[in-house]
This record gives sequence, C-alpha cells and structure tokens, in this order.
Amino acid sequence: MGTEPGAERARGGGLGIDLHIDPAGPGGLRRGLTGALREAVRGGRLTPGTRLPSSRTLAADLGIARNTVADAYADLVAEGWLTARQGSGTRVADRAVPRPETPVRGRRVPGRPEFTLQPGTPDLSAFPRAAWLRAARRALARAPHDALGYGDPRGRPELRQALAGYLARVRGVRAHPDHVIVTAGFAQALLVLGRLLARRGVREVAVESYGLDFHRDLLTDPGLRTRALPWGPRGTDTGALDDLAPGAVLLTPGHQFPMGLPLSPEGRSAALRWARRTGGLLLEDDFDGEFRYDRQPLGALQDLDPDRVVYLGSASKALAPGLRLGWMVLPGRLVAEVTADKGPGWACGALDQLTLAEFLTSGAYDRHVRAMRLRYRRRRDQLVAALAERAPDVRVTGIAAGLHAVLELPPGTERSVLQAAARQGLSLCGLGMFRHPEAVAHRQPDALVVGYGVPSDSAWPGTLDALCAVLP
Repeated sequence: MGTEPGAERARGGGLGIDLHIDPAGPGGLRRGLTGALREAVRGGRLTPGTRLPSSRTLAADLGIARNTVADAYADLVAEGWLTARQGSGTRVADRAVPRPETPVRGRRVPGRPEFTLQPGTPDLSAFPRAAWLRAARRALARAPHDALGYGDPRGRPELRQALAGYLARVRGVRAHPDHVIVTAGFAQALLVLGRLLARRGVREVAVESYGLDFHRDLLTDPGLRTRALPWGPRGTDTGALDDLAPGAVLLTPGHQFPMGLPLSPEGRSAALRWARRTGGLLLEDDFDGEFRYDRQPLGALQDLDPDRVVYLGSASKALAPGLRLGWMVLPGRLVAEVTADKGPGWACGALDQLTLAEFLTSGAYDRHVRAMRLRYRRRRDQLVAALAERAPDVRVTGIAAGLHAVLELPPGTERSVLQAAARQGLSLCGLGMFRHPEAVAHRQPDALVVGYGVPSDSAWPGTLDALCAVLP
C-alpha cells in the first residue's frame, strides 16, 4: 500500500523542525544550500543540538533533489558543523557559537542603574504567579468556545461583570457591566477618550499642574490642547475651571500623582458643579485607590455623578503593568460611541481577561492586594524612619498612600541630588520632570518623587541605603 502525501510529516519521523533556508547562490544548489546552512549555524540561528529535517523532507520543502540535500548534509558533517548518527538523525554539532555576554550577578552593567526608585511600578517580583496560574487553569477549563474568537470590543462579559461588582464594593463606583469597557491599560482608555472628545468638538482639556507627560501626549495626539490647573496648599484648584473653560478635565482625585494629596472636598464639589453647569466631562484616574495606609480611602468621584464622570483604572499597580489590562466605566450615553471607536481589532487577550475575572471573583485579588498593602506600608514606614535618622533636612509630604512618596529637599538641591544619584547608579526622578509647561507660576519646592514599590524585598535595604547616601 502506498504512503499518502504528508504521512511521514504527520508521524513526525525524521522531521526535526521546519526550517527557513534559501539555497540560492553562486555555484549551484548544493553549494548554495551548504553555505546557507553553515551560515545559519555560525550565526547562532541554528543552535547546538537542533535536529534538522530529514533530507527527504527538506528536499520536498525546497523543491530540489533529495541527493542535493544529502550531499550538503554530508559536506557539513565532514566540516564538523553537523553530526549524523543512526536513529538520531542529523543535528547541529556542539561547537562554540558566539553568544551575547550574560551579565554576572552583582556586577554593574555600564549605563544601567544598580538601584531604582522610579515611581509608578509595583514590585514585579511579588506577582502572585502560583495563584494566577491556578486562576488561569480554572478560567481556561470553563471558557466557552466563543471566548477564543475575536470577541466583543467592550471585553469579555465575565470580566465586565466581575469588575462591576469589585469596583462597587471596594471603590464605591456605580457600574453596570454594560457600561464597563476593558482596555489595554490606562493608556488605551485615555487615547480612545481623547479621540471621542476631539470628535465632539472639544479643543482643550484641563489637567493637573503635575502629572505624566506621557498622559498629556495621549491627549494632544488627537489635536487637543492641555491646560494646567493651579496648584495650591490644598492641592489642585478646580475652582479655576470657569476661567480656563475646557471641554473636559483629567484628575487624580483620590491621590494626586505625583504630589500625593487627595482632591479636597471643596475641590471635588467645584469640579462637579462645573461639569453639571457646562456639560463638561470629568476623567477620573483612580490609579492606586486600593493602597491607603493611615486612613479610610475616599470613595470614587464617579459615585457622586456617574453621568458626568468617566472612571478609569487598571491592574498595573495591584498586579503588573505587563498584563495590559485596564478598564473604564462610562456614562451610558458614551458606551456605543466608545465601543465603535475601539473596534474588535483592539480587544484585549480573552484568556487574560477570563483569568482576571476568575482572580477577582475567587477572592484571590483581594488577598493579594491586602498582602501588598502591608508590604508597601512597611516600606513607606521604613523610608520615613530612615530619612528622619539620616537625612533630617528632607521632608516627606503627601498622605500615606500608593507606591510613591514626595521628598521635599532644601532649596536649590534637586539637580545636584539627581546628579549624585546617577553617579552612584541610583535611578531617581525629580519633581520638575512632572511639571506641566504652563505651570511655571505654580512651581513647587525642589523635591524627589520616590517609587518605593519597585525594588524587590531583597533589594530594598540596599536601595534605601543608596538613597540616603545621596540626600543632603
């Protein structure tokens, strides 16, 4: 009985791997194939021990005679590039191949900081791998077949339902699952909202005097202009909205980033009055709402007027930014337009969405957040104690919350401290890098924005020592 086409491939007999190779070249097919294989091994594309396709399979794939492949293999075996053993097939020989140098543990790589206190990132070594894997297994086992399709641009219904329940319980958000949109992090949400505002004729968006320039860039991409709200002793002055007359406002009312103060009750009221009177939209970035250490957290601003506030959040601080999972809770009238703009091509990975839904509903998310809250509070307390003992001229400002602290420096020392930190291999951010270009009149004292969430537990003591060593 004859062998059907593809039978050998289906059995896997002698196939090794699929191989992309171009035998064309001067001197004929044999010489061209031999040279191409030799170069693939020399350059490291074919690593030692890699099993090559059988001569029959490679000849069929390349559309050339089997003898040509067999002769090329024989030439490279004779040269020592390949090995051929009965029952083991043809493999790449074990020989020295240039590899990138691996940094030796403990040796500082030139240009790379040895310590980092960059704000905005959690301790990635604390990601709950085992619990996440268990949730992923359960989610995959229960996933309907349609979950593996292109999906709803709003996100998986399981995650939207889980988020609506969680945000209502923990942050006081009034969220119907139909009003929740899952996004690829906060950045995608802000980009989509910026386009929506531009389509609706908005030309200017008010932002806080201090914040991430990356977020401001996302708003200016669709043609919007950002205007800086004044900063005062009690935080952002939303009373200035009437003078600025923007079409929308981006705020971090629960814990201003990076200054560290919550929006005052008067400021919250003034923002809501402005939105109701003008029809403007409030964009609430609740980036670290779960992490409060010395007081009960304020509820979300959205709870006070769900028709005028878009609530924005993500898993970046509680879990990891690499998950690229965020969400927005929209007024009902905006859902259809935002969904159409986002489109099916921008749907987030369904399996990660299902895993996060399982993580939320099983209670694993709450348990992880509680554990990280204790860890970050301990680090902040250690930071404050170390500064009191070793750098008494430096003052910690803002509330005890989140993953960063603002260290107010003696006047005129911000630049010199940053230069000293760079020489010592310590990555730090000065407050000046967060200042809006229009906020010159609202300039604050010299200060550092220290992200104490980044180092692992083992790296934290050394990082704290490095910080104290460069402070005045």
